Amino acid sequence: MSGPMNVAAAKALTRTETLIDCSLGDWDIVIRQCRAAKVLAKLAARLEDHGLLDLIPEAPRRHLISAHLVARRQNQAVEIEVEQIRKALARTQAPIVLLKGAAYAMAGLPAARGRVFADIDILVPRERLADVEAALMLHGWISTHHDAYDQRYYRQWMHEIPPMQHIKRGTVIDVHHAITPITSRIRADSKKMLAAAAPLPGHDRLFVLAPEDMVLHSATHLFLEGELDSGFRDLADIDTLLTHFAAADDSFWERLMERAVEVGLARPLFYAFRYTEKILGTRIPPRIQAKAAVGSPARPLLSLMDALFLRALRPKHSTVADRFTGIARWMLYVRGHWLRMPLPLLVYHLARKALAVEQSG
Repeated sequence: MSGPMNVAAAKALTRTETLIDCSLGDWDIVIRQCRAAKVLAKLAARLEDHGLLDLIPEAPRRHLISAHLVARRQNQAVEIEVEQIRKALARTQAPIVLLKGAAYAMAGLPAARGRVFADIDILVPRERLADVEAALMLHGWISTHHDAYDQRYYRQWMHEIPPMQHIKRGTVIDVHHAITPITSRIRADSKKMLAAAAPLPGHDRLFVLAPEDMVLHSATHLFLEGELDSGFRDLADIDTLLTHFAAADDSFWERLMERAVEVGLARPLFYAFRYTEKILGTRIPPRIQAKAAVGSPARPLLSLMDALFLRALRPKHSTVADRFTGIARWMLYVRGHWLRMPLPLLVYHLARKALAVEQSG
């Protein structure tokens, strides 16, 4: 496998020190790609960590600082919103496992540095789901999907209920009861992952996934769901998580591989290793790469996945797109639905969505 691909945003994140020699024309492409990929604030944070931010020309530096300030405010807002969720669910006594960005922020992980948020994701036991949803409704959250089909789709087939939005604050929460849908062709052992969640110090009934499970969940979300508008950012999250956890614990790599097999997520972890290394140059130990092959698809399918993911995981910007990029994104979107629902439902669902798009146009 090779190092970072020829994408300005990838080079900016992985070879940050080279940015001080960039021309304004180069910076224009870097800023555009990073903004499209939702990693502009992450780049600003890395420049700041390397003591380089003040050496950047004024025009791009203004964009970087602005993005960094927005991300910092969002991180502060997440802390406030998580506390509101915790209070709203206090009477249910249900454990609340924070996922993705909210987990990174509340746990103080490097992946939270410069990360922007669209919503807050939580995981609760399936048997407590009704209590949790009712408590959230009592405290001002309402469903964002009112169509009967959408409600049935989420509640019957998905691993989460429809997103809920607060009527005053406008914040959105995604309530999960599993890591993967119950009908998914690649199914995680969600109970094991929930049971291994670690308490968040200083926050009653708030938890985060164990380090191995945090990586596996991020990989599962990225490589199984098919929604790749934030794919480059999510790949950068995985890169940061892997680098941080491996540096903190020499046994992390082996535990991660063992856990992936144990909970049924060897395939998404294989993809996570493959594409973080190809796109961002993440250093995966050779012995771990060899073990990860247990999750590899057959060679012809892997060649197809390379053709699709190496396009779709780039920033969503014209400067890194080719004539096949749109097709790749569409095929992965269909694949994501195929992985989580039976074929008859898949055909009906995609036909219904296509009709809805046509009518709205």
